[in-house]
Amino acid sequence: MHDAVTSERAGVPAIAVMTTPFVDAADLMAQVCGMAGYAFAMIDHPVSSASSAALAERARSVATQAATLLGLTGN
Repeated sequence: MHDAVTSERAGVPAIAVMTTPFVDAADLMAQVCGMAGYAFAMIDHPVSSASSAALAERARSVATQAATLLGLTGN
């Protein structure tokens, strides 16, 4: 989250990606960094023990969420 906020402040669009158990911590970090409400992509946990198929699905989900957050879709 810190890196995404720092990049955004430098004018570089960024997307933070958090797994579901860390959503509250990510929200708090965004607030501490002065960007309360910073939107980020969320994926299911865990990642390290997920199968290749599960990781591929998470990657597709992040790509879709990132496109929306960056305003690259009509949403």
